[in-house]
Amino acid sequence: MSERGAILFARYAYPPNELGYCGPADPTALLRPADTEGIERGARQFDGAWCYLEFLADSAGLDDPLDERVVEAYWIGNELLDRADPHALLARMRQRFRSQSGGTWRDAGDRALAHHSFQVFDVYPWAGLLRASGNPTALSVLDRCRIRTGVVRSVDGESATVESRPLTWTGTALIPGPPRQESVRWSTGGRSLIPGLAPGDLVALHWDWVCDVITEPQAARIESTEARQLAPVCAVAATPGR
Repeated sequence: MSERGAILFARYAYPPNELGYCGPADPTALLRPADTEGIERGARQFDGAWCYLEFLADSAGLDDPLDERVVEAYWIGNELLDRADPHALLARMRQRFRSQSGGTWRDAGDRALAHHSFQVFDVYPWAGLLRASGNPTALSVLDRCRIRTGVVRSVDGESATVESRPLTWTGTALIPGPPRQESVRWSTGGRSLIPGLAPGDLVALHWDWVCDVITEPQAARIESTEARQLAPVCAVAATPGR
């Protein structure tokens, strides 16, 4: 098992786990970088993410779903996504998520992608709820659940002010809105999986948490992959009778 991959997974998986949405009962297990075996046990309890990690590893001929390249592909995006057959992914998902209601993933075809943005916008039912009613809760969940990019403006203890672009709903399109500043956390109780933050850092965010300091190419991949997944959300919304 890759220790770097396990820690990278935990950086992005901790926020929804802490909120009780998925993963093991004890979210602090993901904040113990020395216990990578414990992180692996916890990772296997993320039913959605683990399915994608296994699929990406199999597609790449790797025997470790927590290989750093695999984990990066799922949360951020890299060349492993380009190698994976979308129809093989859907076949895997039909077995794993056959009882999953809502979403448009069953009809995704070539746009199926083993990336967190596909899970957020196609598998979860929130995009459909937003299209149907403009539900503000659905918009908030989609915005916070996705991996988004931002720039640190200031740091105050275990919190930071980050400038990012929230999603906005026009009635027919889900698009990045104007930049805004938000208060997020990068550490809790003295525990964090990143060494620290400084103003000007480019970061990846998940819910109200800074997951990592990232490079400009990584930020571009996050944003371009999200744009790819948002396009069908808008197309469905614009279809008469939908």
